[in-house]
Amino acid sequence: MPGIMLSNHFQNGIETAKLVWSRLPSSDDVETEEELERRMNGGGGAESLDYEVIENYAYREAQAKRSKLFNWYYAMLKWLIALLIGVGTALAAVFINLAVENFSGWKYAVTFSIIQHSYFLGFVVYALFNLALVLTSVFTVTQFAPAAAGSGIPEIKGYLNGVDTHGILLFRTLIGKVFGSIGSVGGGLALGKEGPLVHTGACIASLLGQGGSTKYHFSSSWLRPFESDRERRDLVTCGCAAGVAAAFRAPVGGVLFALEEVTSWWRSQLMWRVFFTSAIVAVVVRTAMAWCKSGKCGHFGSGGFIIWDISGGQEDYSFKELLPMAIIGIIGGLFGALFNQLTLYITSWRRNYLHKKGNRVKIIEVLLISLMTSVISFGLPLLRKCSPCPNSEANPDIDCPRPPGTDGNFVNFFCSTDKEYNDLATIFFNTQDDAIRNLFSAKTFHEYSAQSLLTFLVMFYSLAVVTFGTAVPAGQFVPGIMIGSTYGRLVGIFVVKYYMKLNVDEGTYALLGAASFLGGSMRMTVSLCVIMVEITNNLKLLPLIMLVLLISKAVGDFFNEGLYEEQARLRGIPLLESRPKQFMRSMIAQEACKNQQVISFPRIVKVSEILYVLRSNKHNGFPVVGHGRNGEELVIGLMLRSHLLVLLHSKRDFQSSPFPCDPRGVTSRHIWSDFVKPISSKGMTIDDIHLTEDEKEMYIDLAPFLNPCPYVVPEDMSLAKVYNLFRQLGLRHIFVVPRPSRVIGLITRKDLLFEENDNPAAMELQTTSVRAPGPDRRSVGLQEHTDHPLLDSLLIQR
Repeated sequence: MPGIMLSNHFQNGIETAKLVWSRLPSSDDVETEEELERRMNGGGGAESLDYEVIENYAYREAQAKRSKLFNWYYAMLKWLIALLIGVGTALAAVFINLAVENFSGWKYAVTFSIIQHSYFLGFVVYALFNLALVLTSVFTVTQFAPAAAGSGIPEIKGYLNGVDTHGILLFRTLIGKVFGSIGSVGGGLALGKEGPLVHTGACIASLLGQGGSTKYHFSSSWLRPFESDRERRDLVTCGCAAGVAAAFRAPVGGVLFALEEVTSWWRSQLMWRVFFTSAIVAVVVRTAMAWCKSGKCGHFGSGGFIIWDISGGQEDYSFKELLPMAIIGIIGGLFGALFNQLTLYITSWRRNYLHKKGNRVKIIEVLLISLMTSVISFGLPLLRKCSPCPNSEANPDIDCPRPPGTDGNFVNFFCSTDKEYNDLATIFFNTQDDAIRNLFSAKTFHEYSAQSLLTFLVMFYSLAVVTFGTAVPAGQFVPGIMIGSTYGRLVGIFVVKYYMKLNVDEGTYALLGAASFLGGSMRMTVSLCVIMVEITNNLKLLPLIMLVLLISKAVGDFFNEGLYEEQARLRGIPLLESRPKQFMRSMIAQEACKNQQVISFPRIVKVSEILYVLRSNKHNGFPVVGHGRNGEELVIGLMLRSHLLVLLHSKRDFQSSPFPCDPRGVTSRHIWSDFVKPISSKGMTIDDIHLTEDEKEMYIDLAPFLNPCPYVVPEDMSLAKVYNLFRQLGLRHIFVVPRPSRVIGLITRKDLLFEENDNPAAMELQTTSVRAPGPDRRSVGLQEHTDHPLLDSLLIQR
């Protein structure tokens, strides 16, 4: 009977939890609201990137003129840019860490000297110091670089997925990200600098890839070969990996983060450059750390760059400990999913109501949160009773107490004697890096009470939820590590108490808790596992980290998507996931575009017609059609809106007669770089075009400027197959046409395996076709038989 009652209570608890969860807004609801808002405002602020190579006449002429010497120069320049990305990102990380550590050190030193006489005056100075730093951050973002708000990872993930959000890679965004991170992190807000460092690395890579910033007169012409979105995408990928490597001193973790989390296309050549960039970051950061050991960096100490060495902690584990470790994974999945849902709710409310009232409201909001954070971090330790320091004879390696703001455990704060410490102040009244190091510390049994850890968990979790989404650069790695390590250490306290094992260390459970929360919130596995191993310098815990990551990710996936995916949807970034939706397998391409009205151009088109079409719609690509010998309509190619605007603006290709022009004259009027859109910029618009009435009556031959070989799919191809083709090739447009009438050849893998100097016609290519005997004389394509089941074939059709 008691078992039945317990089962009923458990079932009722599950139903209640589901009811509460269902009342929170889902990402789908927020996405619908954003779509409605974009329709009301006449379009969004993002557009697709042209990762497909536009092989028009100008491009082919430019490729033909490239010599072998230029190709060598081009290849070496890629490695040089990778080197500069690594050095630049590492120096930016060093600068941010130096500034944050010094500002924090000055803040805590001044506060600690004042509280010797008056705790109230000490709090006033502490709060004003935080307000001043946070004000510089929010003012920089709102007035100078609005795109620098947040972590920037959802926007960079969207960029590498093929979505260009205007302003995210500009020079002012880089400046706002660097100085905004210093103010927000140094001001004690519940956020980190690691996410913004990823955005910083991407901005540095983007600026180097386009030769600098022409607006601020930092540009170089010798970097201009990187003019396509495809090449810039590779550089931004290197920047993302460099940002993670610099933030965590984890070069391998940076490579895996770029591969697993942000990029959508990956190649072996790119792997080498990303790995090289991360290695350069590691060397530069280590050199800076060695230089700072001489005392030239002010308050910058061992807590500046993240590395929490717990190699002296727990060395083995028993099977009995797997149960509490699995519980940590479940808690991490639940807390991470709840964090994603709550931040989604609060951020959507901010975007829809609060932030629409102007920048002044954004500034006031951040200052109020800063004041609330100062009150909590300073006031709660005052309510906590101090504990006596451990016996120095039994623990000779422990230095107790330490003053606030210095690297180490056992902070003396509002204690009656000098040989006492405040466990709540040790994690609250400290920098986040030092607080995590204290929570991870090994062989510090009973340093924290369960009451203090629970208090810190509730308050810091709430602060992290409220702070995320404000108008300051905000990362979520370090706050997530703090939240997870707190409940992980709580579980460790109970394991030590009930298992009575001497080799169980609370710091080990804090590490597992940190990994579980990040896995439950961000849903990363491989990269996060390697990052946690690199920042803790403990390879023996790798199996346990893998266990809690798998459990927390599985639990979190049951409720919602990862943090970056949710935030990307909230910002209206249309990410294409790695796999198509299940319902797409039962749809065909024709059904996906059945409500579209195709707008096309003839080859020879009047200027006034182009102006009318560009002003009447916002399409970015237009089919160009012609007529064959028998009068049937043929697709000639694809013309981009940006290329049409270039032609209209230059006016050099206007002609008075409606007849085809000589394409050889194109190279004398244009070079390939004329058609390149400035990176992360809106580029030219139709409002920038000013033509006379006579010019509007002239004609343009579009044949030399269009893409003559766009990707084409038959109308009855499954939508899932179209989705995979679109995403894997990084396309922006794809034509849907009726099924072709006949086959002129069949290409297999063997047909693609000839070298530059070989003669394809002399090889045994599988592009022949024969007529089958019989009255219907159907075409039969010949294909080489192979025993390999995975060989793909490409059908050439007409």
